[in-house]
Amino acid sequence: MSDSWPRRRLLAILRGATEPLDAQELARITGQHVTTVRFHLDVLTRESLVRQFQQPPRGRGRPRIGYRAVQRSVGYQELAQVLADQLGSDPVTRSAAAVAAGRAWGARMDIGTQAVETLADARDITMSLMSELGFAPEKEPVGETPEHVRINLTACPLRELARSHSEVVCGVHMGLMREVLERNGARGRVDVQLHPFVEPELCTARLDLTMTAPDRTPAKDSGDQHVIAPSVPRIPPQLRDTDTDVFEESAQQR
Repeated sequence: MSDSWPRRRLLAILRGATEPLDAQELARITGQHVTTVRFHLDVLTRESLVRQFQQPPRGRGRPRIGYRAVQRSVGYQELAQVLADQLGSDPVTRSAAAVAAGRAWGARMDIGTQAVETLADARDITMSLMSELGFAPEKEPVGETPEHVRINLTACPLRELARSHSEVVCGVHMGLMREVLERNGARGRVDVQLHPFVEPELCTARLDLTMTAPDRTPAKDSGDQHVIAPSVPRIPPQLRDTDTDVFEESAQQR
């Protein structure tokens, strides 16, 4: 199949389709004769690259035959094991490397310019980010204080991988959150920790306010959050925390 451009094109079209397409539709899309399309579809079917589906006829006549590309499953669990092994034999070392990778991801990500002036700002940015990534975040009001908030992550696209490689999967996500918040001005002001599997299907992100303005009393009309000091000096990159404490407790429990 790889040496046939017409078949590669048909396969690409079928992979991008939301429903099975028949030979007539594919002939119209590609500009090929329907007999030629059927020939290529027969080859792809024999190679188990596409599957046939019976579709209702248009008007009178026999049912149509639709085609859909076979979706190849990826061995993500095996891939995660390989990647984890490449990050070193020590779980704490793997965790630090994963957080660094998450930071690199956050540095490349196209994000908004919402400035972090309060802990509520940091919470909203984090919830927006994790929502876009498919984590279905929810604010956890129980136990929330002006100094810290907790976000429940009720879904995770990589949950099964995280069960066996939390220091890698969760490390990347925590590094991502830290980098995105720091890019919005929270460096040295908000600490982010990710706690995997506090319940079987639930992880939590905790945001802690680490520094407030020394010459201001938090305004009572600012909601339930302290205002973060705009005058806090930025921490030089060489003094940035190394993230080596990530998941040390979970690593010790392994």
